[in-house]
Amino acid sequence: MTIRILIADDEALLRMAFSTVLEAQPDMAPVGEAADGIQAIHLAQDLRPDVVLMDVRMPGTDGIEATRQVIRISPRSRVLVLTTFDLDEYAFAGLNAGASGFLLKNTRPEELLTAIRSVAAGDAVVSPRITRRLLENLRPHIPDGRSTGRDERLSRLSGREREVLIQVGCGLSNTEIAATLYLAEATVKSHLGRILQKLELRDRVQAVIFAYESRLIHPA
Repeated sequence: MTIRILIADDEALLRMAFSTVLEAQPDMAPVGEAADGIQAIHLAQDLRPDVVLMDVRMPGTDGIEATRQVIRISPRSRVLVLTTFDLDEYAFAGLNAGASGFLLKNTRPEELLTAIRSVAAGDAVVSPRITRRLLENLRPHIPDGRSTGRDERLSRLSGREREVLIQVGCGLSNTEIAATLYLAEATVKSHLGRILQKLELRDRVQAVIFAYESRLIHPA
């Protein structure tokens, strides 16, 4: 299967660099380039790409709002948010808007390609280590849910599934969760799949965010 990719970045040289790397891959094809958020939204609607590389900071409509709109109009498209600085202040907002992960713009080409293939396959590209760092740095900006109470979707989970979700929310990998809960790693993966299905979430990143916003885990 050829992964169809839309590149959204206001820097023409970066768009060209990404496109050059992607064109060299037998399983990837850049199908469009956008210089701002509005153009990215329109192209996503017309082209329905498998993956969108989305810069956060663009003139006019920024990458966060563009991500939200792209996910709305093309639910099958996966978005990778591009940031200039490690732990960009907008990273959490991008993930919360529906992105499947984030990458630094200075990411090595092989890491970029691996990330694209991962999200195209339905996975998130934010590693457990990065997830923990994100949570540590962005906890002050994560809603604690005090005004709305716990999400009623939590009632759909079994006791074991809640335990797994808590560990996911703490940034643990499947291997670490298996060791903590004395489960087989395959069992943890099965639990996570059911959690995502029951909570109507796209991937592991959204599960982390849900764990905090539903007050299953407290930012403090």
